Amino acid sequence: MQPQQVFRAYQPVISAQDDAQYKLYCSHCGSPCIREVVEGGVRSTCTSCNAVHYKNPQPAIAVLITDGNRFVLGKRISKSLGHGQWCLPCGYVEYHEDYLSAAVREVKEETTLDIRVQSIISVVTNYLSPNIHSLVTVLLAEVIGGELQAADGMEEVAWFPYTGEFPEMAFEADTHIISRYFETDLPGAPVDQRFAKNQLALNT
Repeated sequence: MQPQQVFRAYQPVISAQDDAQYKLYCSHCGSPCIREVVEGGVRSTCTSCNAVHYKNPQPAIAVLITDGNRFVLGKRISKSLGHGQWCLPCGYVEYHEDYLSAAVREVKEETTLDIRVQSIISVVTNYLSPNIHSLVTVLLAEVIGGELQAADGMEEVAWFPYTGEFPEMAFEADTHIISRYFETDLPGAPVDQRFAKNQLALNT
């Protein structure tokens, strides 16, 4: 199964007229911004302090938690993107944390499970909406504690056996990630074990 690492829920179009892509006011000094070509792209530039504002993808993680031939999915709550559909535990990396700690935190928040991250199995670009463009590090993990329960952002969580069939999925990337893992059994890239598990969980 060939790798796929770019997923589009819509077709992104770069336009200088798209207000959602640009800042109207400078986040440094509050002065109005104008749109100028900087470093080959149209950017918001402050008219006072000359700060250039870049709109970059948001770093995120997704976690494939496995136990033999089964894996964990969560059903998203009604107010979230892809509400009522299923996905891997996932979320954004906070400014103060590394991506491994973010994975451990997000899984705990959404499923109440404590995990150990085992490897990096992919990195994907997700164009989810005109305002949501994420760069996602996909991690393989095992459970080391806790009980599977729906928590923050999830209506339901469950173990699913891998059969090649899926419930209604929120993100195309997740279906590909799960299928490729089980059909190729790739080990992935190693991770820094100092950050790969919940330090408050079982000392394993």
